[in-house]
Amino acid sequence: MANIEIQKWGNSAAIRLNKGLLNQLSCDIGNTFEVTLKDGGVFLKPVREAKYSLAELLENCPDESLKMDEEDDAWLNSNPEGGEHW
Repeated sequence: MANIEIQKWGNSAAIRLNKGLLNQLSCDIGNTFEVTLKDGGVFLKPVREAKYSLAELLENCPDESLKMDEEDDAWLNSNPEGGEHW
């Protein structure tokens, strides 16, 4: 555990995270952290983009949104109009 000093940054206060700590967190400049007050301290947690598989995304889709309509069928069975190659 390391001690980090709060420093003045313009009209604000800032805590700097060194490169080694950012590497351990798999973070970089510009990443976002969720801030939580916990047990009299501050807990910082990197915000990660949710990554879902196609199966997980489809699992949560309403059944009616997965049904093809006439427009879908026409698009799938239409002839290429540009430089598409199959």
